[in-house]
Amino acid sequence: MPGRSCHRDFKKALGTLALVCGALSWTLADESRPLTSILIVARAELPDSHFADSVVLVMNNLAPGPVGIIVNRPTELPVSSLFPKLKQLAQLRDKLYFGGPVDLESVWFLFRATTPPEHAVEACDGVYLSADKDLLMRLLGRDKPMEGLKIFVGHSGWAPGQLEAEIDHGDWTSKRADSDAIFKSQPEHPWPSPETLAGHST
Repeated sequence: MPGRSCHRDFKKALGTLALVCGALSWTLADESRPLTSILIVARAELPDSHFADSVVLVMNNLAPGPVGIIVNRPTELPVSSLFPKLKQLAQLRDKLYFGGPVDLESVWFLFRATTPPEHAVEACDGVYLSADKDLLMRLLGRDKPMEGLKIFVGHSGWAPGQLEAEIDHGDWTSKRADSDAIFKSQPEHPWPSPETLAGHST
């Protein structure tokens, strides 16, 4: 029952998320190669409930295989639940996003910026990826903390050659990665969906 198990692990991980945010930092897998990104869209009939109907930002050269963030799977949990001491977030309706089933105790975030910030890598034009807690706290301290910002729990990953095979199989279609596609991707598919939970109920 992988869907229900992953959901249970996700809920359990929330108790330690604030402590581990910032534990992740990146060095490009090959410094001579720049980071490249695409968006992939899963076919609706994909058997894996984590990825069906998902839009994923996939980045190469962060690891030996592609690394991705699902950008259209909000959870039922508000951002304020992760940062209860930040009173300015209490009234916001913005949700944490399910970035993927890998490392559910990690917090990653994507944000828009006009100049390259420290402790982040450019995922595509004007959009940066980071897991640095201090940087996230600065962004959340703005007058409009969630403007051009999405926060994710977990991420996605593939072994070398695996994603290419899935695309060849027709599981995914690819498109250009850009800011609007990441921050305005519609429709949004909540995670876990009611169908996922019903399908893995005991």
